Amino acid sequence: MITVGVEEEYLLVDPETCLPTPLVREVRATARLTPIADDREVQDELLQAQIEVATPVCTALEEVGGHLLRLRHAVSSAAQANGCRVAISATAPVRDVVPVPVTSTARYLKMRGEARLLVDEQLICGMHVHVGIPDRETGVAVLNRLRVWLPTLLAMSANGPLWDGRDTGFASWRTIVFGRWPVSGPPPYFAGAADYEARADGLVESGLIPDRGQMYWHARLSDRYPTVEVRCCDVQLEADDAVMLAGVVRALAATAIAEEKAGAAPALCPPELLHAATWHAARHGMGSTLVDPAGRLRSSVDVLGMLLRHITPALEENGDHREVRALVHRLLRHGTSADRQRRALAEAGLPAVAALITARETTA
Repeated sequence: MITVGVEEEYLLVDPETCLPTPLVREVRATARLTPIADDREVQDELLQAQIEVATPVCTALEEVGGHLLRLRHAVSSAAQANGCRVAISATAPVRDVVPVPVTSTARYLKMRGEARLLVDEQLICGMHVHVGIPDRETGVAVLNRLRVWLPTLLAMSANGPLWDGRDTGFASWRTIVFGRWPVSGPPPYFAGAADYEARADGLVESGLIPDRGQMYWHARLSDRYPTVEVRCCDVQLEADDAVMLAGVVRALAATAIAEEKAGAAPALCPPELLHAATWHAARHGMGSTLVDPAGRLRSSVDVLGMLLRHITPALEENGDHREVRALVHRLLRHGTSADRQRRALAEAGLPAVAALITARETTA
């Protein structure tokens, strides 16, 4: 069975104003003192108002859900102990005029020196899914075959419609903000592992990026773990939705491996079409149309149905079919986290949005 792990990024905010609050050092120190989270599971991020959690390697989706609830509870309790709150949103709904300080590491300080405004506006939070692979050649085959589904995953995960106190018109404004880095968006198609390594080395050796950590493709090979890392998703309001996306990503990886072994031809999508499909998914979420793997614009419901049919054998083999299918149907009924933020804004304004994204029931 393919292993899976999840990383989630959260904002630390003031409980009254919902402004990002640079208390990551204090919150991490408090979280490490609790018996339910250790130093490896709770990490700094680029800005001091962000914090990241990482589950251990899991084989069952119920493990993923249990660890996420445990870590969300640990970080939420630590934040409250330090006078702030955890906000689970892909974008900060409001920002202060004074930028949030960068976390004081050499790498992050260098990034701020080279891209000041980009770093200042990096008040965005994603969810990364790692799926285990036996070798990097297999990993590249997985990248080549799941890349056409990345816009669909993005649309399903949308949770960032607000920025500077107003609706951006995008379901995932995080995707637009992150897309300004030099290496970002959907990955290209690779001829194999050697091609991947050569092109990654070329980006670093050119001096255009300082290291492979700034290869911000929506899916890439991890250089720390034997995994494919899918990075396109917004952080999720509910842990259940994060579990759903982890199950879908694992099934996509399993399906890709099976197709590769069978010699099936991958779906090829021109890079310009895939980039446009990504922008379209960030704009509309699940509320309109999506681009299917053949490059056709179809209703989002139809494309999601295509995705489920594509991965059903893998879901069944992993024992994930019932849970993932139920969660996907719930998504179709109730909408994305972005839809929930917009409903809260329409009903009672920004205070309702703040209450939604910092609600204790989303973190414990």
